[in-house]
Amino acid sequence: MDEKRFICDICEEEFLEESQLNEHFYCHTKQRLYSCNICRKEFSQKYITVHYRTHKKEKLYSRDVCLKEFSQKSHLNVHCLTQRKEKPFSCDVCHKEFSRKRYLKRHCQTHTKEKRFTCDVCHKEFCRKEHLYQHYRTHTNEKPFFCVVCHKEFSQKCHLNYHYRTHTNEKPYSCEEFDNVYIKRIHLKVHYRTHTNEKPYSCEVCHKEFSEKGYLNVHYRTHTNEKPYSCDVCHKLFSEKGNLNKHHRIHTNEKPYSCDVCHKEFSRKSHLNIHYRTHTNEKPYSCHVCQKEFSHTSNLNQHYRIHTSEKPYSCDVCHKEFSRRNHLNEHYRTHTNEKPYFCDSCHKGFSQKGHLNDHYRTHTNVKPYSCDVCSKDFSRKDHLNEHYRIHTNQKPYSCDVCRKVFSRKDNLNRHYRIHTNEEPYSLDPAIFSVKVK
Repeated sequence: MDEKRFICDICEEEFLEESQLNEHFYCHTKQRLYSCNICRKEFSQKYITVHYRTHKKEKLYSRDVCLKEFSQKSHLNVHCLTQRKEKPFSCDVCHKEFSRKRYLKRHCQTHTKEKRFTCDVCHKEFCRKEHLYQHYRTHTNEKPFFCVVCHKEFSQKCHLNYHYRTHTNEKPYSCEEFDNVYIKRIHLKVHYRTHTNEKPYSCEVCHKEFSEKGYLNVHYRTHTNEKPYSCDVCHKLFSEKGNLNKHHRIHTNEKPYSCDVCHKEFSRKSHLNIHYRTHTNEKPYSCHVCQKEFSHTSNLNQHYRIHTSEKPYSCDVCHKEFSRRNHLNEHYRTHTNEKPYFCDSCHKGFSQKGHLNDHYRTHTNVKPYSCDVCSKDFSRKDHLNEHYRIHTNQKPYSCDVCRKVFSRKDNLNRHYRIHTNEEPYSLDPAIFSVKVK
């Protein structure tokens, strides 16, 4: 004989007892009958007894297998289902399975895209009531959850839970195939997509696919050119909050990442990772044309343009083209005569930082570049390269008139004046006048 069930006329949720249905009905009328005399939190259902256990930290229900304890029997039941990996509720549309009926109902809204809850301030719509409540705190700036260790405040309880694990170093979510552990379940879920290569989020403009919704949102701004994050110092705009945080360290000079070998500090973690390869000599990126190896992917991309002759960066003054953006920036200073780099010894200005570094060695007499054939030292790397051709007899510069070859570019330029009859240097008669007796 089938069990008699009581069904809610509004949301069609089923209950075994009529009293449960009556208590459930209050969630639709928004009538809150019960108030906790400790935290004053109100309840629409008769769960005040269960709620009190959160203050007393009572856990009355435990599982015989793992001895894990719970304050509510329903939480124990769900835990047992997850341990047995039972998912008795299935979606009629995509057949995805769930351990709890409310999880299934929540999932079904992704198919209907129904958004029944609307913010009365900005009119943004939500498919779940708790999402509306969480969103509403962005208007009120309410942060009701705080960490008992460092007293940092949060607008959402899940954010507090994630934060608290930074104190306990707890990482409860682990990959079954590898040893990777994570603080958040969503991080584990995203990690699993590296195994399955699943990319469930697709751009509706160019149809590019992404493994994370956040990546899709950031990518979408490349189409809209939206830059919602602004620096409060120089007002520069950014499309990603992470890029704003990195940029802000330019003003604060903060360098939170330190090399554990030489203790050099960096403002970005990516810069530390690249630097670390100078110690390990790791070069994970190789050119598929000449097999030359590089420590960073941007260096590989720049190198590859040697083979393709691609020059994507163009000067808007003289239209000269460059294969690298920093070369364009350096070139542009020939038009503006800008010299942002100054020697702190003689205050001479330079348009490029590399030129300043080379010049600074004239004061220190440091010669860090040494020939591995004759051990001669040089203050500049290009001077070492020029010198090295004495040993290899390499002459890479050729005159396009008579085809004579040279080991140095300045020697070629001097030779070329034989053909052009150019005389760039003139003598001052006042200096070289001859006294006639």
